[in-house]
Amino acid sequence: MRFELYRDSGGEWRWRLRVTNGNVIADSAEGYARREDCEHGITLVKGSSEASVVDMTLKIA
Repeated sequence: MRFELYRDSGGEWRWRLRVTNGNVIADSAEGYARREDCEHGITLVKGSSEASVVDMTLKIA
């Protein structure tokens, strides 16, 4: 897998996570004015391995 850092058509910084078969499995979902902020978003995702999984189908609406 790899994180790709790029600028969108509006000039904002974005990232996407691409797996070895070329599919994108995650993206920043928002643009960042500063590259440093975009890189921070990547860092947050890299550190999310400790995040719990919550099955929302079991929650009552």
